Amino acid sequence: MAMMAMNLPSNYHRHCSKLLLRHHHLVFPSPLLSSLGRARRALPSNSMSTSDAGAGAFTTIKEKVSFEREIKKSKFIAIAGPVSDDHSALYFLSQVRDPKATHNCWAYKVGDQYRSNDDGEPSGTAGKPIYTAIASSGIDRIMVVVIRYFGGIKLGTGGLVRAYGGVAAECLRNAPTCLVKSKVPMGLEVSFDLLGVLYHQLQSFNVEDMNQDYDTGEEGTCMITFKVDFDKVDELEESIRESCSRDIVFYKR
Repeated sequence: MAMMAMNLPSNYHRHCSKLLLRHHHLVFPSPLLSSLGRARRALPSNSMSTSDAGAGAFTTIKEKVSFEREIKKSKFIAIAGPVSDDHSALYFLSQVRDPKATHNCWAYKVGDQYRSNDDGEPSGTAGKPIYTAIASSGIDRIMVVVIRYFGGIKLGTGGLVRAYGGVAAECLRNAPTCLVKSKVPMGLEVSFDLLGVLYHQLQSFNVEDMNQDYDTGEEGTCMITFKVDFDKVDELEESIRESCSRDIVFYKR
């Protein structure tokens, strides 16, 4: 009995469409869009390919957290939250920034992609230290915004680096984290008599977003699509192979 992976059939994208994340159009104020544009020019980044973004596992924070510290009469408030891409980072920034503050400096990291912004502080004294704190923490898919209310005493270049990097690091140090495993969209066509066995196997591997389509064009067959942890793909295929008594063809994105 052969098990194989092959290129997706033309109708597979339709079956998997419910598995894909949909991005909703959001309109942000022009200052925020300008801020992101300046950040892209200010800090070089590596483009994140689809395989880089979806492969493996990563640690991120479970929820929004904050940390506050006063340094020489200036109040610094670091706010961290999980993000998934440029768009969600902009949205997070729009939710937590304070237009009345002296500075709203930030950085975020999503896989190999990262951005930072000094928001009026001397170049390299705010956004970059925040990013360094993120990179040192080992946390991914995260944004940290540090809000400063100027207290009348200048901190100097070194003082700003220590202040922004320090409050960002403290914010992340005690943040609740979780390990997130990337999901692999998969599918297979099976005859009706194998559905019971197949469902039992899929449930034992805790697959997500399972869907059935009986309109496959072949009588007596059903297309099953689902998502499974990236590190369970081979084991799942082997388990289904052992449980079924005929050839099964797997489709993977």
